[in-house]
Amino acid sequence: MKFFTRVCLLFIFFMFAEIAGAVEINSGLGLTHTKAAWVAKKGYLTVFPHTRFWGKVSESENEAQEEKTAVTYWDVQGLIAVNYGISEHFSFNITPILYQDINQGEYDEYPWDTFIGLKIGSYGVKESPFKIGVELATRFPTGEKHNVVFEDYTVGSAEWGFTALASYALDRLFPEDGLNAHLNLGYWNHNDVGQSLAPDSLLSNDLKKVKSVLDPSQAFRYAVGVELPTESFNYGLEIYGISWIQKPPSLAASRENYTYLNASIKYKPYRWLDFIVSGDIRISGDKDDTVGPRASRHDLPNYSSWRINVGAKFVVLPTSVYQIKERDILMRKAETRREVFEQIIKEKKDTESAEQELKRIKEEREKAEKELERLKRILEGKEDVPPDSEKQDQ
Repeated sequence: MKFFTRVCLLFIFFMFAEIAGAVEINSGLGLTHTKAAWVAKKGYLTVFPHTRFWGKVSESENEAQEEKTAVTYWDVQGLIAVNYGISEHFSFNITPILYQDINQGEYDEYPWDTFIGLKIGSYGVKESPFKIGVELATRFPTGEKHNVVFEDYTVGSAEWGFTALASYALDRLFPEDGLNAHLNLGYWNHNDVGQSLAPDSLLSNDLKKVKSVLDPSQAFRYAVGVELPTESFNYGLEIYGISWIQKPPSLAASRENYTYLNASIKYKPYRWLDFIVSGDIRISGDKDDTVGPRASRHDLPNYSSWRINVGAKFVVLPTSVYQIKERDILMRKAETRREVFEQIIKEKKDTESAEQELKRIKEEREKAEKELERLKRILEGKEDVPPDSEKQDQ
């Protein structure tokens, strides 16, 4: 009950603060996009510099000069994700986007928007392989340009959302060392009522009438993934996407549902350093419902058809992780498992002892009930007292 109350209070706070965001790149535990329900260890600070890119050649024909021209369009994003373990059940993350291609014939953004999240997780029965949690997320419009082609919809307002998290770990003591799977289900509110989707200078008279958002754009977000760790590499596979509850107006550059498939490889040369490479493939259709100046060219997709993600995640704090040797880690794990096994054996013995005690108490109670019933019959004269019993009483 206390946990539920805390979650409700934090959610209300985030709503009234009008803060925003669901970051597509996962800065904490889990896969590239799918978040784990457990939180980072207390006092652990990790930093995740990351970049992703997509490109495509677009051809056009000049009928007057009877010649073809080609232009390569790139969509590149660079960010740095920071994650910190506050306590056993809380972690905090902040992700500023340091660079974003705009693809609007204008200068690109240095920096772009900033995402902030608070994860409340690692909840569940101690012996269970399942854990649950929730993440409250925000997006601050620290950049100037929005409604960007090839990227998720954003119009420059403070957005907010939350995501329910569920995870399964084959190794309950050290979940990241064994097969693990994760499910994320989230809600996102763009808080965009009254915002203008494009400047008047780019709009015709007809489009000027529909440039403002009248209803808040809202989306359902989902992600599911599984990770298989080995000694030096982790292999991941996940599916993620969005489904609109309330679509933004037709002037929005990105207003369609989408689904991506991601495959990732994580190389772990040290306990404090991971190199992560993954690829996104869009498995949903190439539909484009946008009209006006933000519509893609006829031979370009509305969302990137593929993306390459490259990053390196390393532990900054505690500094003691740099001195810990693999032998020490294995010994600690063995000691932890031994303590758990001993606790299980002790609990089993206590349970067996308690069961035996309950059985004995039950037998004694049944005997007492029989004696009381017999005494009642004797007092009522329904049963004679044996002579031997009278002599013994005397």
